[in-house]
Amino acid sequence: MAQYWLMKSEPDEASIDHLAAAPDQTLPWTGVRNYQARNFMRDAMQPGDGVLFYHSSCPQPGVAGLAEVVGPYAPDATQFDPASPYFDPKSPADKPRWGHVSVKFVRKTALLPLATMRTEPTLASLQLLKPGSRLSITPVTPEEWQAVLDLLEP
Repeated sequence: MAQYWLMKSEPDEASIDHLAAAPDQTLPWTGVRNYQARNFMRDAMQPGDGVLFYHSSCPQPGVAGLAEVVGPYAPDATQFDPASPYFDPKSPADKPRWGHVSVKFVRKTALLPLATMRTEPTLASLQLLKPGSRLSITPVTPEEWQAVLDLLEP
């Protein structure tokens, strides 16, 4: 049974447009350096899961499109690259600390702003909206997923 996720990305690093333009419209979700977010990818995400692609740390944060998990969890090569901002010198090659899943573009949507999401009673339990929530990957319930889809439709 498919699950749902909200995945945050800074649009200057990887936007919904970058995903749409990528080869096969697929990107590895690299650079995650939070254990809880890593564990979601490693232990819970499966190919076929739905993704709310969220633009963060930008003038207008919000859901910018939909994606799907298509690749299984695999080691994140950026942890071994000294030129990468995500290099982790303490991650052993024989037992990598960090990994990624791959996501595939489904569709770009009109931006659903964070401010609008905060006003929707159907999204009151959304992890993103809880005080102090800073995780780049959070689970989304089927009810929250449907509420966001409903808000994305004109």
